[in-house]
Amino acid sequence: MSVNVLYKTSAKATGGRDGEAATLDGALSVKLATPKELGGGGGAGNNPEQLFAAGYAACFIGAMKFVASQGGPKVPADTAVTSTVGIGPRSEGGFGLTVELAVSLPGVPHAEAEALVAKAHQVCPYSNATRGNIDVKLSVA
Repeated sequence: MSVNVLYKTSAKATGGRDGEAATLDGALSVKLATPKELGGGGGAGNNPEQLFAAGYAACFIGAMKFVASQGGPKVPADTAVTSTVGIGPRSEGGFGLTVELAVSLPGVPHAEAEALVAKAHQVCPYSNATRGNIDVKLSVA
């Protein structure tokens, strides 16, 4: 599979889960903290799962807007995607992720919303990157 890259960004992390991460252009800089549930101290800072959840949610809305531009139902301005990312040990060893995307499309009939979400899941780059590797559950409110 080849990708016609239209945009690239780079970020650098130091210190691992208790360090810092920033994009090289300076647009984003975050302090990182390991959650208590993973053996860390918690506290001020974000973790990679939070960043992934935020990115996936935003990207999925973009994918729905793309599908809408191709003849799908209009995506309301108050559309919301809540992305829940889980992390834990895998039965095969190592660690794995799970993702749940809860989509709210106010005013869009449920069947149309479900069809839009299914099509967006096929074009969203995050969905394509995770397909076959992470259990992604979709729901429409």
